[in-house]
Amino acid sequence: MIVRILGEGQWEVADTHLGALNHLDEQLEAAVEAGDHETFSESLHELLVAIRTTGDRLPDDSLLDSDLILPPTDATLEEVRELLGDDGLIPG
Repeated sequence: MIVRILGEGQWEVADTHLGALNHLDEQLEAAVEAGDHETFSESLHELLVAIRTTGDRLPDDSLLDSDLILPPTDATLEEVRELLGDDGLIPG
């Protein structure tokens, strides 16, 4: 799957990592729902690090459509709340 981190670029992440990414997404979603800014910041950081470390960075001139679009590292809790769907940021 192709994941875009807004303001950074795209990574190709193997589907085998989806379970671990969903776990991190669930932690992030719970922090947003609770309004817990500290846990939110930690969870967002962990999720983005997981994308960067498990995925392969695509060239900046790549024109592939993104399967997932994640907020930037400096996104606020309120901004992420607006992005969350019924399945969090990562469906599945």
